[in-house]
Amino acid sequence: MQSGLLRALRQSQFGRVPFAAAIVTGALAGAALGAAPYVISQKDREFKPAQISIKRGEVLRFVNDDGELLHHAYLSTETFSFDSGDQQPGSKFDVTFSVPGDYTVLCGIHPKMKLAVHVAK
Repeated sequence: MQSGLLRALRQSQFGRVPFAAAIVTGALAGAALGAAPYVISQKDREFKPAQISIKRGEVLRFVNDDGELLHHAYLSTETFSFDSGDQQPGSKFDVTFSVPGDYTVLCGIHPKMKLAVHVAK
């Protein structure tokens, strides 16, 4: 059974153009979703890099690169929050930044650790 919109597109002489455009747009969005995350190292009680600019929807991967130290990355604002929990050495935690803005990510174990994140639209 065909939906009314699909049937109308197939019957229209121009129906192939919007349909093709939708496929291309979807493919591009899928490619962006499959992009590799930006890696944020947690080593020597620092986030490395200490600041980063990304686009909305991009992913940061927090990696505990310290041989013996736990880390605990978190962010808590009215518009966007996450909490990695305690991260064992070698562990990874991915965060998708879905809300544009300027944020400061902290470590719950090492209060001097700060990461400035700018998320563009």
